[in-house]
Amino acid sequence: MTDDGDVRPLLDKTVLARLRADLDDDEGVWRVFVQDFIAHLPHRLQRLRLALTTGDLPGSIDAVLSLKTSSQMVGAERLASLALDLELNIREESRNSDPAIALPRLAADHLRGIKQCAQRTTNLLQAHLQERPGRN
Repeated sequence: MTDDGDVRPLLDKTVLARLRADLDDDEGVWRVFVQDFIAHLPHRLQRLRLALTTGDLPGSIDAVLSLKTSSQMVGAERLASLALDLELNIREESRNSDPAIALPRLAADHLRGIKQCAQRTTNLLQAHLQERPGRN
């Protein structure tokens, strides 16, 4: 399991800069994209928690992929790494044991760290949104 001491940055600002450039420096669209990530993050975490704790294998895979992909898109590197680690564990554990037993155990092992990382990432993204354009 990847812990919060991972060398990956909480936030890769080069990804945010690339996102801004891909959106033709449209500050409004870029901001809305990041704000949407922040707004939907609690729902993504709740979906993941519910799917894991109820032993829902397809729901767990869908929820962890949603978290991983959306995190990668805004440069939330450590959160994406934690989601990838959980995804690999879900896939491995579901092959070797009953998902109804394995998935709740994975929830206990992973969700606290993911939630803490998500909060720290949210704080950094909010601070980044308050920076003046052009500052990285």
